[in-house]
Amino acid sequence: MGDINTQARIPVTILTGFLGSGKTTLLNHILKNQQEKKVAVIENEYGEVGIDDILVQQRYETGEEIFEMNNGCICCTVRGDLMRILTKILKRKRKMDAVLIETTGLADPGPVIQTFYMNESIKLQYCLDAVITVVDAKHIIQHIDKDRPETAVNEAVTQIAFADCVLLNKTDLVSDKDLGNVTNKIKEINETCDIVRCRNAEVPMEKIFGVRAFDFEKIVRDFPFMAVEQSDKAKEDGEHDHHSHEEHGHTHDPLVHSHSIVFKGDLNMDKINTFFAELLKTDGPNLYRFKGVLAIAGMNEMFVFQGVHMIFNGEPRETWTSENERINKMVFIGKNLDKESLTTNFKACMN
Repeated sequence: MGDINTQARIPVTILTGFLGSGKTTLLNHILKNQQEKKVAVIENEYGEVGIDDILVQQRYETGEEIFEMNNGCICCTVRGDLMRILTKILKRKRKMDAVLIETTGLADPGPVIQTFYMNESIKLQYCLDAVITVVDAKHIIQHIDKDRPETAVNEAVTQIAFADCVLLNKTDLVSDKDLGNVTNKIKEINETCDIVRCRNAEVPMEKIFGVRAFDFEKIVRDFPFMAVEQSDKAKEDGEHDHHSHEEHGHTHDPLVHSHSIVFKGDLNMDKINTFFAELLKTDGPNLYRFKGVLAIAGMNEMFVFQGVHMIFNGEPRETWTSENERINKMVFIGKNLDKESLTTNFKACMN
């Protein structure tokens, strides 16, 4: 992956969010205000009628083309259609500057992300820019805390877990205190995401395009600020909530949280390879996003990695300097992760 020229590829933004969060409003905002780039919008409608698409065409006369699929959910059933449309975009006479994929309100963005890693021809032509999740500040906590059958998936939690940036929308409808509670709740699920507060989904275009969240260079730039340990209180609160609902047969969908590991010392590369192989084998489906910077024995460069579910990418990047102490920093976001075991097994990879 490191040999592919990112600049030559078309950046892709994945837009997701729970029903009613304001995705359509945001899309309208983008189509109205994005004048500098030629953007291809891939809309994913769950039903037979593309309501979002109709609204956009009625409200604005734009230069962008809206590609819409009405035969099912991209994330679940039509990955082939997504690749077909991405290929069709490449055959246009004018190259697109960016692609925005809007997923349905009940979509898990994981399979869409994996599409850009698993297909070699798509990987050569496109690069993931960021996952943007729109959140309704007034109602998101009730979606997060809603009791569901134990085997059900909480889509609202999953979408936050995958996000590089959360657009906290409708902030004018809640108090400052409630806004703080919502922010804390989001950070408990995904401590690494940026949170942008907005009204009517109006945000600067640089928060949507050109984020480069999947770029290894950005991970290196964020290295000094990565992996801040969660407070003990947050950990205890999460464990308590999960336990209390198990007693009556229902739970918040399997507890989703962030887990950071930070420690000094060089790691053994063979042990690290074994660790990740075993981790992806046993917990791959439960790992939503993970990334980090490692100090490998005998390697002068930082080893930077990131992954989605069972897809793992890593490569040497910047050289360690006297200003950058050789510290291992990792963040894992997923459900039902055994924090103690994860930390113990990783530290066992010390050289």
